[in-house]
Amino acid sequence: MRFGFIGSYGSPVQQVHLAQECEAHGWDGFFTWDGVSLDDEGFGAHPTWDPFGLLAAAAAATERLTLGAMIFALPRRRPWELAQQALTVDHLSGGRLVLPVGVGVPIDRAFTSVPGQPTTLRDRAHALDEVLAWLERSWSGEPFEHPGELVSTGTFQFPVPPVHGRIPVWPVAVWDAQRPPRRSLDRALRWDGIVPQVRGDSPEDAEAGPDQIRELTRWIAEHRDSDAGPFDVAMQGRLDADPAVAQRQARAAADAGATWWIESWWDPITATPESLLERVRQGPPQL
Repeated sequence: MRFGFIGSYGSPVQQVHLAQECEAHGWDGFFTWDGVSLDDEGFGAHPTWDPFGLLAAAAAATERLTLGAMIFALPRRRPWELAQQALTVDHLSGGRLVLPVGVGVPIDRAFTSVPGQPTTLRDRAHALDEVLAWLERSWSGEPFEHPGELVSTGTFQFPVPPVHGRIPVWPVAVWDAQRPPRRSLDRALRWDGIVPQVRGDSPEDAEAGPDQIRELTRWIAEHRDSDAGPFDVAMQGRLDADPAVAQRQARAAADAGATWWIESWWDPITATPESLLERVRQGPPQL
């Protein structure tokens, strides 16, 4: 299992420095986040930066870290701009970019305040699928058209493919052992990994625990072709300050089938740039 860290708060300079410290202290990945606006419960005072700009800077300042954002909200992105941004960071980093993707959250005012944006969950899910289909076609290097329902374009061509031929995509999917939501799960199975969530009212409430991860990975093994290639399961959470406890947490996640632990601190009171830096310097647990 590999360990990533989310730079949830801080200026662009602080974020890039945090990525450098992640690399220096044994982390495997650095993730920013893709937000335009948040709710009014104290989060709005924190600015939201362009994730691809931050990742480009982090790519130039690091050598080995996997880079991404938790989570790219694709339904509000123009696919041709997304393709250009992702391809640039992919080549700048030497092929270290991953794309955790989702439909976006309903409180994101980019969905609710701009006419023409998909706002219902059904429409955002449809838009997510169309943007992903457009993105994948852009990696062929050949001219293509996309006559979709929500995303319809004329001829485009990106002559240079990603460094490794494609950029790994990790869709968000909700896990419910009693009633597995097949649309989001089947979407993840078509790609390269999954960011699992459970139903909850906050980012922390929606984090899947080891028991849910174990159920999910068992379900994936039953429903995904065994020869389909590598598949990542990115589990989010917060490691304890006690190294022994953190090691037990990480071991439980790895034993459950997670391939990534993504350290996620979202409380704007406690997740200051200074506290994030301190946490990064403690390093991930040794398994």
